[in-house]
Amino acid sequence: MSALRFLCILFEKIIPVRRNLLMKNILKWGLRVLPFLYIAAVWIQSSLPSDHFVELPDSALDHTIKESLHLIEFAILYVLLVLAFLTRQRAFTTGLNLACALFAGLYGISDEIHQSFYPYRSASLFDLVKDFTGIAVSYYFIRGALFSGKFARLGKGLGRVKSLGQ
Repeated sequence: MSALRFLCILFEKIIPVRRNLLMKNILKWGLRVLPFLYIAAVWIQSSLPSDHFVELPDSALDHTIKESLHLIEFAILYVLLVLAFLTRQRAFTTGLNLACALFAGLYGISDEIHQSFYPYRSASLFDLVKDFTGIAVSYYFIRGALFSGKFARLGKGLGRVKSLGQ
């Protein structure tokens, strides 16, 4: 076999495989780091006045939108934690799923406590109820997709993430 033919085979077969492996590892580690970045972003955002980034001209609409964000803020954290744990080689169990939901909920509690120390922020039990509601809805769908065979499209997407860990 000539050296030129050997190099052609190398570039056609081996290099794309390594490039795909590199992209897979970047995605896997990106999903693992994302929950930590999100936690930091939530903590920083909670330290700022509610109108620091955006204030809509209609104050009632502005208040409604910002209050409704509590429904998804910690649900996003829960989903990011699930995605991070799915990239491991070990099995993702129902107990680990519950632990992700509990961590997101406890972080919601700590965020409300954190906000109570700032004069331009407030902590409320109603905000916690909204946080836990968002987590519970997300938990229902993810648990159904991963462990009960429901929500096939969601399960397929989560399965793709799970394949990153193998």
